[in-house]
Amino acid sequence: MERTVVHAEPERSDDGAQPSSEVGRMADRMAVRRRQLGMSRDELARRAGMSTSYLREVEGRARDFDPGALARLAVVLDMPYEELTTGRTDAPPGLGGAAAHPVLMRLSEQECWQRLGTHGIGRISYVVGPGKEAPVVVPVNFLVDGRSVVYRTDPVGVAGIRAGEPVAFEADHIEERTGLGWSVLLAGTAEHPVDREALEALARGRGAVPWAGGKRDLWVRVLPHQISGRVIQPLREA
Repeated sequence: MERTVVHAEPERSDDGAQPSSEVGRMADRMAVRRRQLGMSRDELARRAGMSTSYLREVEGRARDFDPGALARLAVVLDMPYEELTTGRTDAPPGLGGAAAHPVLMRLSEQECWQRLGTHGIGRISYVVGPGKEAPVVVPVNFLVDGRSVVYRTDPVGVAGIRAGEPVAFEADHIEERTGLGWSVLLAGTAEHPVDREALEALARGRGAVPWAGGKRDLWVRVLPHQISGRVIQPLREA
């Protein structure tokens, strides 16, 4: 699963007025979407049935305008009205901004396993293709079993990695309010565990049911030969 995020500086109206943060964010969304579509401001205004000067006013004072004007803009920009005016409700984490005075620190191996806990959501990565040139990254819900990570999947699905394949596994957490968080990366080899009693015990564990649903009987274990982690924490004054 790959998502491309485009950032744009807020576009200001010609009179230099500074819009509120809420309206400024809507102007950002309009600017980003225009650029994704390869559309100029003049073209957007023309296709939405308004003048360019009127569009600038809408961008600067969106809440004061007829919702019909915003609805026309949403149609031309090919995005839901709510997404244009208030933002996406399913946006990925990390939109809250950086913490004040952040410090990036390494995690010890023990701290890495503590962050992973017993289960959660992570990403499994491997390479495919004749020359192993195309990386694939797939989200999975996982369990921690000793010093390994395991998950269930469809044997013929994209996460159904063959035994013996080199893989990487990553999990992270971000606090939107504070901008603090951590990430853990494992590099190792995929294995298909077959011990019936061990698999039955895993299946009873919390988080063992695949969120994607369907028949997913293949267990994949990531046997790490390397584990590393980073944590973003606030600067501690002496």
